[in-house]
Formats: sequence, C-alpha cells, structure tokens
Amino acid sequence: MGRRTVREDRQSQWLKGVLDLAVLAALSRETSAYGYTLMASLADLGFDGIKGGTIYPLLGRLEDDGLVKSEWVTGEAGPARKYFWLTAAGRAELDAGRDGWRTFSSSMTKALEG
Repeated sequence: MGRRTVREDRQSQWLKGVLDLAVLAALSRETSAYGYTLMASLADLGFDGIKGGTIYPLLGRLEDDGLVKSEWVTGEAGPARKYFWLTAAGRAELDAGRDGWRTFSSSMTKALEG
C-alpha cells in the first residue's frame, strides 16, 4: 500500500471538516435518502471514495444531534433500508453552515490569491 501524498492528506482533512454540511445539503435536495444513495449523490458532486464506514457513523451523529431523523422502510424486493431526512434544526444548521462556508471561502481565497 502506497503512502498518501501531502495533497491527498490535505484534501482528506478538508473533507472531514465539511462532510457533515455536504450530507445535510444532499439531504436538503431529497425528500429522503438512504446511505448508499447519499454516497452516490456525493460522488456525482466530486466527493469520490466516501465509504459506508464514514457515512453511516456521520448520519448517526447527525441524528443524535437532532439534525436528521430516520426510519427503517421495508422494500418490495430486498432488505429494509434506513432512510434519512432533515429536521428543522438540520435545515437551520445547513443555512448557518452555508453562511460560515461563504465567509471562510472568501477569507481563504484572499489568503491564497492575495
């Protein structure tokens, strides 16, 4: 197994800092979604390589924090799936996160570009 590059490590750290907001944003575009569809949605946006071992604990933390709710739904074919959706507190957190991201992004752009 090869050593990760500095760039890969940096991108991994960035993602850890904002993945919760990306998940809340993905859920805001859906009525409800389950883990696999969230991972696919995030991959479509360029967040490749997010695994179940990352997304499911994150969804659990978001639920513990009251930002999402979940329900097991039995499918017509196949196993039951746990669907997630945003709560009012989750929508408020997403709005606050968007504002915080805009401020941070603007500051970082100024720092990098002068």
